[in-house]
Amino acid sequence: MSARRRTAFRNWVEYLAVASVVATLRFTPRWMAESLGRGYACLLDRLAPRLRRTALRNLELAFPEMDAEERSRIADGVFRSVARLLVGASRLPSITRSNVREWIDYDGFEHFKEAQRRGRGVLVASGHLGNWELSGVGHALLCGETMSAVVRPLDNPLIDRLVQDRRELAGNRMIGKKEFARSMLEALKGNGTVGIFVDQNSRLEQGVFVDFFGVPACCGTTFAKLARHTGATVIPGFAVWIEAERRYRLKFYPPLDLTGDVAEDTQRVQSAVERAVREYPDQWLWIHRRWKTRPPGAPALYN
Repeated sequence: MSARRRTAFRNWVEYLAVASVVATLRFTPRWMAESLGRGYACLLDRLAPRLRRTALRNLELAFPEMDAEERSRIADGVFRSVARLLVGASRLPSITRSNVREWIDYDGFEHFKEAQRRGRGVLVASGHLGNWELSGVGHALLCGETMSAVVRPLDNPLIDRLVQDRRELAGNRMIGKKEFARSMLEALKGNGTVGIFVDQNSRLEQGVFVDFFGVPACCGTTFAKLARHTGATVIPGFAVWIEAERRYRLKFYPPLDLTGDVAEDTQRVQSAVERAVREYPDQWLWIHRRWKTRPPGAPALYN
């Protein structure tokens, strides 16, 4: 349903529900919040069965050699990852420089510093892997440097404000669609850092088809065009859960060698995302219909 068809009543009902969930996860002891988070994620799984069906279909496309039991295990992990995401996002106001390492630490920070050293700005190719809500705030608290992030506003403006307030807690700046071109160029010109989600399906007129897990995927070209125009250094970055440490690692990977060709560079970026997802398959948001847009004449992959 589009934003213009929404009513104020619906927005407030949704907001109060979300705010209540956030409050229970923020103001309870962490062990209790983690248990509640798993319960909320389980409830989401039960009430929206389409999400699990989408995850299983995506896993079938990406891992045709995998048996159904293993795909189901990964899908279970996705909802556990969502539970951790909810807890981390809800408790962002309580995360400070003094306790941030209880939640997240670096892995590959040298790659970020190398990108900065080149002096043309840093473009972080990120996505819905691990805890993307914690990644930007964690980075700002860990190294004391803020970043900009391109985001799509949520349909509910009240929830959007709640989410954005948390994303900007450590001084980071969220860039909306109306201002993203000018704001990104300004940030990169000053050798700043801009994070962009690159792992979502794009409409046919906005993207190109590249290989993603062996299946043609329509990907937006804005990221590759921005890298070509600015000469910014591109590094993949994701906040992934490390079970042995019971916290996240903000992993920065080595800078990508881009060519200036939009289609080729889009492929290189998507291949980097795929490698990260293969490392942590149960932490990617498989519930998104990644291959919804199909090449002209190709059959639909989802019911």
